[in-house]
Amino acid sequence: MFTPIPAAAASKGSAEHHYPCESCGADLRFAPGQERLVCDYCGHVQDIPRATGRGTSGLRELPLAAVLNASLPDLEIEEHRTLSCPNCGASIEIDGPEHATECPFCATPVVVDTGTRRLIKPQGLVPFTLTEKEARAALGRWLGGLWFAPSGLSQYARKGRRMTGVYAPFWTFDAASQTEYSGQRGDHYYETRQVRVNVNGRTELRNEQVLRIRWTRVSGRVARAFDDVLIYAARSLPPAYVQALQPWDLSGLTGYRPDYLAGFSAEGYTVELHEGHHLAQAEMLRVIQSDVRRDIGGNEQRIDHLAPQFSAETFKHILLPVWTAAYKYRGRSYRFVVNAQTGQVRGDRPWSAWKIALAVIAVLALVAAGVYLNEVYGQQGY
Repeated sequence: MFTPIPAAAASKGSAEHHYPCESCGADLRFAPGQERLVCDYCGHVQDIPRATGRGTSGLRELPLAAVLNASLPDLEIEEHRTLSCPNCGASIEIDGPEHATECPFCATPVVVDTGTRRLIKPQGLVPFTLTEKEARAALGRWLGGLWFAPSGLSQYARKGRRMTGVYAPFWTFDAASQTEYSGQRGDHYYETRQVRVNVNGRTELRNEQVLRIRWTRVSGRVARAFDDVLIYAARSLPPAYVQALQPWDLSGLTGYRPDYLAGFSAEGYTVELHEGHHLAQAEMLRVIQSDVRRDIGGNEQRIDHLAPQFSAETFKHILLPVWTAAYKYRGRSYRFVVNAQTGQVRGDRPWSAWKIALAVIAVLALVAAGVYLNEVYGQQGY
């Protein structure tokens, strides 16, 4: 069983965090959708203390330049033992004596890596809102709405099959931008020209409106402030899966506390900060291009040159909640993920060969019946 990330491990190693029940001594777990820890054995409830006062939320932005220049204070770094999946590339952070388990993303057996990894601590997280039961119901509805999906797989997923709650790593980036540009503005106008057309064997001249574009060279400057540009900081989930889980409501972010991870797993980031920064700037550039096109105006636009300048760049390392399920059904592996904040679902698209074959047979039968009836009525003179 995976164990939660420690909150403030020293640079020399990670400390274990356990939350024993005051009543029976068993480990407590975080209750999704609630600000409390619960005991599955005796039902004891323990509230999570809320931070009070200004500046205690923990949701602070870190200066990007300091990290890219390798000058981040050691207080923002911690070390972890990890489980690396050879199949999907997931890196699951663990503590305790565990040495082997199953990957929560693809059900591949994995073992503990040798050594530890120095990682930037999370600044915040969005706590789980959906319970495992609610996530399983969302998955069942999603499977049930797929055409030609195996009925057995949907039933298999509904029948209490375990799902794993995982906090997925993300980077968020903030920046101010000023961009000088040059390009061309295209304004539509129409010219009238005569064309020859054939009408009842005779050639006639007719007027025709032809679209033309008048191009004018332009230049200017646009400004844009970016807040919380979100970049997935791992490689275990395909981009289409990550896109399908959006949007995330980042207003639900709270300062990082290990209490929220009690009973859940956490995936370590494998997309380093500098790579995440490049991906974020690519996202920002797409927005800037849209701003430039609006600034140019006209009916069409051409952008010849962009010179973006970014300043006041900051970032956060945050964790977002995902329920995962990896099922092996009739010799095939299926992977599903559920946004544990909104209930959005994405997974491997299963197909039922029998359902497809029956559908093809039904269509062919309808076509054959139509041809037969057409021939019968044709012979009878209808």
